[in-house]
This record gives sequence, C-alpha cells and structure tokens, in this order.
Amino acid sequence: MKQLVRAERFCLIGHILSKAFGLAGLLLVIPHADVILNLAVAGQSAFQWSVEKSLAGGGVADILLGTVAVSIYAYRTLGLKSWLAFMLPAMCISLGSELLGTSTGFPFGDYSYLSGLGYKIAGLVPFTIPLSWFYMGLSSYLIASVALNTVKPSWLRQAVAILLGAMLFTAWDFCLEPAMSQTTFPFWYWSQPGAFFGTPLQNYAGWFGTSALFMSVAALLWRNTPLQLERSQLSMPLVVYLSNIAFAAVMSLAAGFWVPVLLGLGLGAAPILVLWWMAQPGSANTAIEEATGISVAPPVKVALK
Repeated sequence: MKQLVRAERFCLIGHILSKAFGLAGLLLVIPHADVILNLAVAGQSAFQWSVEKSLAGGGVADILLGTVAVSIYAYRTLGLKSWLAFMLPAMCISLGSELLGTSTGFPFGDYSYLSGLGYKIAGLVPFTIPLSWFYMGLSSYLIASVALNTVKPSWLRQAVAILLGAMLFTAWDFCLEPAMSQTTFPFWYWSQPGAFFGTPLQNYAGWFGTSALFMSVAALLWRNTPLQLERSQLSMPLVVYLSNIAFAAVMSLAAGFWVPVLLGLGLGAAPILVLWWMAQPGSANTAIEEATGISVAPPVKVALK
C-alpha cells in the first residue's frame, strides 16, 4: 500500500507540473516567438523544443499522469470493482458522446479536434479526452456523494450527488472552453462559434447531460457500496479538481475571458470546497494512513486486576 501511495503522489505531482509546463509554453514561449527566434540557431532550437513539448507532449503527459494518479487513488480507497464501475462507463459514454458530437454536432455543437492531445480515435477524438472525463468526473462525483452521506433516503442522496457532480464537472468547462478553442494554438475549433465567448450554449448542456449520464450509471453500480470516506481521504480528488480548474482559469484570464472564469469558480471551485468541508473530518489515524499508506492500529485497552 505504501508503494501505491508513493506512485499516486508521484503521478499527481507530475500531473500538476505538466500543467505548469504547458502554461509556460502556451503563455510565455509561443507568444514571444519573434524574440526567441532572434536568438539565432540555439534560440530556434529551444523554441521548437518548447512548442513540441508543451503542445504535443505536454497535454498527453498531463492527462495520462492524472488518469494514473486517480486510478491508483480509486483502487486504494474504493476497491477494484468500484474503480472500474466508474471508469469504464465514464470513458465509454464520454467517448460515445464525443464521437457523436464530432460526427453530427450533437450533443455539443459542430466542432473538431486539432493536434496536441494525442492519437485520434476514428480520426475524430483524441484518446486522452475520455481519460480526462474519467478523472475529473470521479473527482467531482465522489466529493459530492461523500459530502451528502447523511442525506436520506439513499435515492435522494444519489440524485442530488449526480446533479452536483455534473454541475462541478460542467463548471470546469466554463473556464476551459473559451481559451482552449481560441488560443494562438487552439486544441479544437467551432465551425459555428456560439454566443458564450465563441462557444455554443448547447455545448454546456451536452457536458452536463453526458457527465450526469455516466455518474448515474456509476451510482447504480455503486448502490450497494457505501462510500465511508473521510475528509482527509478526499484531499487527492480535491487537488485534482482545483489544479485542473486553475489551469483552465489561467488560460482564460490570459486570453481576456473574465466571465467564464467567474462562472467556473462560482459553480465549481467554491462549491467543491464547501462539499469537501462537509465530509466527516476523520481521526488522526486516518490522516496518517492516507498520508503514508501505513495502517495505524487503534490503541488496545488492557484491563488490569
């Protein structure tokens, strides 16, 4: 277990550092290409290397590391069956929606992916996209579900958790969408730009509906699996969620989009912090076990004559 915690932490740190490296390339290196190219051959080589790593390699490595980190976490805390019961529906349903969307325009709108996010499935959807739906979807839904553990009856708790989880997930896209489709080197583009800073409003309905669908499937598969997690055990998905929304927010702010960021923070970052705080605080032993991976046995009381 200790080795798993170390691997999870290593991948989480790599996930965050990959985002930071990508931001540096997209916001600092590429916009100042003219200055860098004037540094002769060495400058041109450095610029080309930065572009390749930040666009082609950075986005793929970022998502892969996030997927591995969340997968290890889910395996440790939820178990193999519960992890797969969320991951497989999330990836299959989101991939189906993305393939449908890039082929027909439903449910997100008329859009196409460009290069930068890896090999495209059927030439349409980068293989990394359903991975990101999985790890951000699990982080959103798990925190919402655990925070509502005391709500009765169970069907009401599950329904509210699905709605909150889908809202948190869609809030991420409020920050992400305008910047990622309108940067100097966009990752996707809209054939018909929409009313919300170039994004069709239909896109957000598609995000909410798709995420609510796979969260509903997970809730059904998890119906006999109580989520008895404590606040300290939710720190990892909280960090994943906040780091991803922070990346999207910085990208949008750099592009001059303030309203999407405010919506993302108001409907995503703020609520998830409240939900995380609503979870049971837990014991000192739980915090130690979560941080180190070492099981701490409770003190044994011995009766003396």
